[in-house]
Amino acid sequence: MSKTNPPFRAEQVGSLLRPQNVLDARLKFKNNELSADDLRSVEDAAIAEEVSKVESLGMKVVTDGEFRREFFHLDFLEKLDGVTVTGDIEASSDAKGTLGFAPPKLSVTGKLRHTKNIQVDDFVFLKSQVNQTPKVSIPSPTMVHFRGGRAAIDIESYPDLDGFFEDLSQCYRDEIAALYAAGCRYIQLDDTNLAYLCDAKMRAAAKERGDDPNELPRTYAALINDVIDNRPDDLTVGIHLCRGNFQSMWFAQGGYEPVAEILFNEMNVDAYFLEYDDERSGDFAPLRFVPDNKTVVLGIVSSKLPELESQSSLIERINEAANYMPLENMCLSTQCGFSSTVHGNNITPEDQWAKLELVVNTAREVWGEN
Repeated sequence: MSKTNPPFRAEQVGSLLRPQNVLDARLKFKNNELSADDLRSVEDAAIAEEVSKVESLGMKVVTDGEFRREFFHLDFLEKLDGVTVTGDIEASSDAKGTLGFAPPKLSVTGKLRHTKNIQVDDFVFLKSQVNQTPKVSIPSPTMVHFRGGRAAIDIESYPDLDGFFEDLSQCYRDEIAALYAAGCRYIQLDDTNLAYLCDAKMRAAAKERGDDPNELPRTYAALINDVIDNRPDDLTVGIHLCRGNFQSMWFAQGGYEPVAEILFNEMNVDAYFLEYDDERSGDFAPLRFVPDNKTVVLGIVSSKLPELESQSSLIERINEAANYMPLENMCLSTQCGFSSTVHGNNITPEDQWAKLELVVNTAREVWGEN
């Protein structure tokens, strides 16, 4: 059951832990002690080294580790005209030592326009360094809407939200077209919001903002379809659902049942990267809605915890998932990247590489991959 097209049996979700020299260079750049060109040179060297490590494990898909980003979504979205990011990262601890976290705030303050390419130069460099398939991870377009809802979208620019969604779709179509023209054939949309709509508290918060949590999955499916429906036949698009990933913390919980039927049958992506690393994600029963022409990448290896899963336990879970959909339509990955923000999860680089190697070796055992 070998796969020659993405998604591959062993998948790299996206981000990798940033090497210390990249973190140091980023800090110097922030303090105006290093030029943008010099920072990029440091990132280039680090990406070249990490890509080589990933390929040496046997991975057929490679990202740039998101080394050029501080946040998985904001660095991309703030480059769209009309998007404004304000505030710094906020974190606090309660009496029990539990860390709370709030990212900078994203607002729509004007008409949304794609006036410059965002990921193209980064992709071109990645493509120059790889022997395997390069993948670009970009934030899902839903990230521009969910957190703030109507209140975070300028009423003068968009008195009618239909115009907002139309302009947002066009921004993404423009970026994806530019990536395709540069040779990109594999794109992953990173989406926290569809997973957040599996969480009762998050659903209640959406309702307080004036949104219907039962209708939002359909709205978001229509938005993503508007972006991708006319894509070329040889462009694979997947979506990764994430419940939060900051310094090994998570922010939402709940099984996929509230969104599953719409997610799998009304959204026209090719593949779904699903978090299934622990009980927060519920059971595999929602996979019964997956049609035969789509692939699910099971994220059953934790990128948050250093403990290495046993291969036998992973195979047991894959077989459990196969009770609900065909084994041949599944692949394997970690549940998320290792560093969705520049801060990274609370694991070591050695843990990271062991996890990726485990993904490759388990995929070989299950599907007979070379």
